[in-house]
Amino acid sequence: MEHLRELRNRLLVAVLAVVVGIIIGWIVFDPVWAFLKEPFCETPQAQQLRVGECTLTYGGIFQSFFLTLKVSALVGVVVSSPVWLYQIFAFVTPALYRTEKRYSFVFLGLAVPLFLFGAGLAYFIMDTSLAILLGFAPSDTVAIIQIDEYLNYVLIMLVIFGVSFELPLLLVFLNIIGVLPHATVKKHRRTVVFVMFVFGAVITPGGDPLTMLALAMPMILLYFVAELFMFLRERRMPAAEDFSHLSDDEASPLAEEPPLPEAATPLDDSAPERPGEDSGSSR
Repeated sequence: MEHLRELRNRLLVAVLAVVVGIIIGWIVFDPVWAFLKEPFCETPQAQQLRVGECTLTYGGIFQSFFLTLKVSALVGVVVSSPVWLYQIFAFVTPALYRTEKRYSFVFLGLAVPLFLFGAGLAYFIMDTSLAILLGFAPSDTVAIIQIDEYLNYVLIMLVIFGVSFELPLLLVFLNIIGVLPHATVKKHRRTVVFVMFVFGAVITPGGDPLTMLALAMPMILLYFVAELFMFLRERRMPAAEDFSHLSDDEASPLAEEPPLPEAATPLDDSAPERPGEDSGSSR
């Protein structure tokens, strides 16, 4: 019951922090929306409806309200992330050993910058990606991009790039806990590189070559960095006994039992008597 009570209290604190963050996001909606809209405003199609002005459309009465709510929720989750991340970490930490706590601090310290780096890369290439996708339309057409469609595209790009950059960190974690050895990673290196290119082509919303390469190439680079870490880590570890030559149904040989110590030999009756010892003769 004590753990459930602690979980309830920490969830309550996390939810309150997110609510406060959403309120802050509602207040700062205009500059945040201007920041999110900037990649689309860099494309020529953004000024087709009104020359000289970046224009997006919406087609429903409540669409503008839900747009504001969605952007505010995004800001709320990001702003309150130190609070709810700490609540999760504080709830899990007491069950970890000292070494596991040290690794968890390191992983948490690397996970956040990697996610931000991936999201920043997505934002940086988004204008070029949109220009490529919208450039396939005939010259006598007008692009009418609705707000919710564009915002969904932006959020998907940011989340996909951010989460994808966490995959090499997951490989390192599996290696540290002994699930994924470096030999396995090295054996399937070519397959993993090919799968990353396929993943970049399939998972990105637009599917254009630029976005695919922008996602796949950094992932491959981080993959090689993770593999190098695994190699150096296992090289420093003491060599374990190799049982790879044994089949699954074959038992490993038992160590030979050490020989028992020789029993003490009985005294020989013919041994000479020690000086001063009574020979047992009659008086």
